[in-house]
Amino acid sequence: MRRPEFLAVAGTRRKHVAPGLILQVRQHDERQRPAPGEPLVRVGLTASRKVGNAVVRNRARRRLREAARQILPVYAVPGHDFVLVARATTAERPWADLLGDLLAGLKRLGLLVGPLPAKATLVTPGAPKLRPGEPATTEPAQPQPTPPESGRSEGADPASLSPLA
Repeated sequence: MRRPEFLAVAGTRRKHVAPGLILQVRQHDERQRPAPGEPLVRVGLTASRKVGNAVVRNRARRRLREAARQILPVYAVPGHDFVLVARATTAERPWADLLGDLLAGLKRLGLLVGPLPAKATLVTPGAPKLRPGEPATTEPAQPQPTPPESGRSEGADPASLSPLA
């Protein structure tokens, strides 16, 4: 939530740069960790003016927030702070590719729990989420859902992720 926390994550220099986002990671230590009872995975989002005007920046942040909500609670190693930085292509990047960018970043940084899920499994509407280690189903792929355009998506549980605090 505060600038020093974002700078602490950036200061570790552990990051993955992908076409749709930049993922920065910092492991919790004694100085900065969530309070007891808070989630063990904290997420911060940022989009500079380089991304575009206010409308584009807000859309990019909404898309990053939804991607983090879908991926991090299931596939990220707990005990870390994550900062997702929007890039110029974040607002227009295909949804499956944006999710793939986040998963690839987790894998490259060694923070992926379990195997990479199948793309069709991630974007199928109404499909149960895969847990790490579960095999992907072989059902035919359904049409991809559209990413959130404005406001919160229905059924989003804001308690599943905690902002950097």
